[in-house]
Amino acid sequence: MKRFEEDAAWVDYRRRFAEVYDEANYTQSLQGRVMRASHQLVERPFGPQRHFGTVVEVGAGTGEHLPFVRHSFDRYVLTDHDAATLAVAQRKFQQRPAVSYERQSGAELAFEDRSVDRLIASHVLEHIYQPHLALKEWARVVRDGGVLSVVIPTDPGMAWRLGRHLGPRKNALAQGIAYDYVMAREHVNSCVNLIALLRHYFPGATQAWWPTPIPSVDLNLFFAYNVVLGAERPC
Repeated sequence: MKRFEEDAAWVDYRRRFAEVYDEANYTQSLQGRVMRASHQLVERPFGPQRHFGTVVEVGAGTGEHLPFVRHSFDRYVLTDHDAATLAVAQRKFQQRPAVSYERQSGAELAFEDRSVDRLIASHVLEHIYQPHLALKEWARVVRDGGVLSVVIPTDPGMAWRLGRHLGPRKNALAQGIAYDYVMAREHVNSCVNLIALLRHYFPGATQAWWPTPIPSVDLNLFFAYNVVLGAERPC
């Protein structure tokens, strides 16, 4: 059977992704403020007084989350399956010797069981085709008493659908990116399903919403989940 060739629009988007992502998401005034708020949301519980030995960020991309980390650490590992995005991150943080870079899949990590003090997944879980397996894998590598931190967009909530038309879609189209098609392939998981998985596997975690404190996917743009892991893990 003849294999289908990859769509040209997707090939072009992935080829340009590493170089256009920061500009498309973090330099526009309103859109940039909104995206920065999502990173601040998941970092709220961890001020300068906290310390983690080894921190692993999965799907770290161009390293957009690291500047919002306020706690100290001995080692911070940015991982991503895309070498080009990691190269951009490495250029950003070349003056930070405690930061390292590893090309890894977020669904299958090359870390020992219970070897990580904090694992961060910022805007990652909505992209993974089997998110329940990814959550189990992430939990596997976090130590007892360590923290798993997840932040996701509230897509396809009403506020998110409205918000994307106020900036992200227009900006992407202006750069020649087939935005609707790309989002259909990028955001493969509903936030409602992801929140259900998080609550099922990790009950009793700290939850946060933005921009309102009301726990509704239709009234917010982001949802953050920080869980301290114990001896029992999802299997």
